[in-house]
Amino acid sequence: MTSSMHVLVVHNRYSSAQPSGENRVVDQEVGLLRAAGHRVEVFERRSDDIAARSLLSKATVPLLVPWNPAVRTELTARLRAERPDVVHIHNVFPLLSPAVLAACADVGVPVVATLHNYTQVCPPGTLHRDGQLCTECVGSAASLPAVRHGCYRNSKLATVPLAVSLSVNRRRWWSGVDRFFCISAAQRDVLVQSGMPPERLTVKHNFVPDPDARRSGAGEHVLYLGRLAEAKGVRLLMTAWDEIAADGGVGVPLVLAGAGPLEQEVTAWAAGRDDVRYVGLYDAAQCRQAVARSVAVVAPSMSLETFGLVVAEAMAAGVPSVASGHGSFVELVEDGVSGLLHQPGDAASLASCLRRIAAEPARNRELGQAARRRYEQDFSPVVGLERLVEEYRTAIAGRSGSGDSPPPVGDKSTGSRWGTRASRKWGK
Repeated sequence: MTSSMHVLVVHNRYSSAQPSGENRVVDQEVGLLRAAGHRVEVFERRSDDIAARSLLSKATVPLLVPWNPAVRTELTARLRAERPDVVHIHNVFPLLSPAVLAACADVGVPVVATLHNYTQVCPPGTLHRDGQLCTECVGSAASLPAVRHGCYRNSKLATVPLAVSLSVNRRRWWSGVDRFFCISAAQRDVLVQSGMPPERLTVKHNFVPDPDARRSGAGEHVLYLGRLAEAKGVRLLMTAWDEIAADGGVGVPLVLAGAGPLEQEVTAWAAGRDDVRYVGLYDAAQCRQAVARSVAVVAPSMSLETFGLVVAEAMAAGVPSVASGHGSFVELVEDGVSGLLHQPGDAASLASCLRRIAAEPARNRELGQAARRRYEQDFSPVVGLERLVEEYRTAIAGRSGSGDSPPPVGDKSTGSRWGTRASRKWGK
């Protein structure tokens, strides 16, 4: 039996005003590890706390994005006091900063990091601008195109701290992390092409908890669940649904659940229609119920999604998806077997797929059953725990010199001592 581990999770929680799949993934991984008997502590900051700061303190937040020295001091002290076997970094923007890497190097603890997006090569992390795929900053040391275009929140000023952080900390990231977890092979391919060290990039898909609600009938609506933003394909979906409605519809309404910059536009579009319902933000239980009652879940993203959590959640509920045929969706959805893929950015293709998936209940049921089987094979908690612990072991073994991971950054003797202690816990 594997010995228990001591893991310190580092995460800057996103604002609660917007749905965050990343927050959910972090919470689920922490819960999964604890349920398996591992000791898991969390070192975190919350973006929600910025609102309560003084005006002067708020003004200094952008200055802390590239480097927060107080975080380095605090985390170093905690690492020395608690001595975890491994540190798992998720998000460090905006309050933690890459100073967490220096703290880990100060103490010599093995480090893994989950890459939930493309912030290693794109300041806003989306590879998306003005409705199109954008790779201008990929391979660029200075990330000047992002500043020029104001890629973060459509603001040049707001983009500067992100671009500066990416430029000055790029090598620190690439040398200071033992294992990067890419959440899809599609994401890994982009990052390798951008120059990131391939030997440190491994694919570890997100897992999804087995839901308490599974589809039992034919479904009663088509569901969009996520951020209401152009990059997520919301305008594309509205155009496609209008085309479907003009032809008489598909017999069930479209339900949109979420929040975001297009909320007013979506609200106005849905007003007075019988075939569309905008329901606002759902809590976790409402999301599970809505998915389980779906004919299909639609994920029409214009961006190269790194994973697509809502698609995996639909699989868990035995519900097929209609998704864009690019990025990670090509990995998650086997076209015509567990769902349908439409041409990215093509409203007519999306409309055609939605018609097809709603037209034949028996065929739809087969797609949903295949989706559930795929979930059990690749995205269940059992698989997720096994893969996560395996990668922790690889990082720890690399620090002890018994694996093929890169050597530690910082004091070599400290790193070796740390790795030896951790390896003893693993019975090596």
